[in-house]
Amino acid sequence: MPKGSNTPVPTTALRVEVTRRAGPGIPDVDASALLLANGRVRADADLVFYNQPAHPSGAVRHQGKETMGAQVTDTLLVDLARVEADIERIVLAASADGGTFGQVPGLAVQISDAVTGDGAARFDSTGATVETAFVLGEFYRRQGSWKFRAVGQGYDSGLAGLATDFGITVDVPQHPAAPPAPAAPPLQPAKVTLTKAAPSVSLAKQGGTSGVMRVNLNWQTRKRVTGRHRGAGPGDLDLDLCALYELSDGRKGVVQALGNAFGALDRPPFIHLDGDDRTGAAANGENLTISLDHKDQLGRVLVFVTIYEGARSFADLHATVTLRPQHGAPIDFSLDECTVPSTVCALALITNTGGDLVVRREARYLVPDRGVSPQRTVDRAYGWGMNWTPGRK
Repeated sequence: MPKGSNTPVPTTALRVEVTRRAGPGIPDVDASALLLANGRVRADADLVFYNQPAHPSGAVRHQGKETMGAQVTDTLLVDLARVEADIERIVLAASADGGTFGQVPGLAVQISDAVTGDGAARFDSTGATVETAFVLGEFYRRQGSWKFRAVGQGYDSGLAGLATDFGITVDVPQHPAAPPAPAAPPLQPAKVTLTKAAPSVSLAKQGGTSGVMRVNLNWQTRKRVTGRHRGAGPGDLDLDLCALYELSDGRKGVVQALGNAFGALDRPPFIHLDGDDRTGAAANGENLTISLDHKDQLGRVLVFVTIYEGARSFADLHATVTLRPQHGAPIDFSLDECTVPSTVCALALITNTGGDLVVRREARYLVPDRGVSPQRTVDRAYGWGMNWTPGRK
């Protein structure tokens, strides 16, 4: 499509692919979408991007990136049938991280049917120079139907400047002599909460590329539990935070209190378990620390929790998991209600994807077979392939 032209698109689920060529010195490019009513967003939730990957209506979702050979594809899913009645336009944008679009070859947006794969529209954006953000195109309503317009409008102020144009207030430093700006939600949230609809987040996008990341589990119970306790007072619930790891060289292992396998930060596995907490208090709880300075040597890490004693399942447990990088926004999520006789719960899977650690919320309760340990159960569920022997702490 030439710049400024338009074409009808079906009112259905569409796949939007922002593509570019990859190579040394080429900036990263992030796709985003803004849902507009009367030319502006209604609230910050109307911006969908890597840090806020799903619109509350379900009409737009950021799927993430995929690299195949020399091409990188960043994908959005747009379901036009679910767009709210007062939304009249959906702007498709891209922002360059670490450079300008003059350094980005092969920038294009491709629209296709999400089910059949049939192509609906394509716009190749050319002629960029110093721009750091682009409106590539937009969906808009016209007489009850939807059309796509190829826009190709550049900004030299990045995603923040583009978002400001459409009504999102971005926090910026103020000159000392200027009056204080009114409080407004920042473009990048102070905290990222993972949900079933938006279960994963990139640590690099949060600034978590170095230092350490602390993983905390704290909990409370609706009622006191009973049972025998070693070293714990009556009614105490003893949970153990653990981690299965696979290093980039293929070595595998577990970090846990059982067997005093507490790990280390300055040598493999670059994961360390703090002391064994039995209160679940928010200030303490169970804690793991992961060295992000050695992230290139980590292949994948599965953080999970087992019931050591004090209860037969996770029923009536209220637990929150918080991952706090030394640099960048904290990431948290709550565990779902447990409705099965589970003694082990997979909490989060951290995967090395092209040098970036991606955190995925699991919150998956597992039920061990009779005579099978919780550790062996989670190993089988995630295909770790380790040999297990009984241990004590």
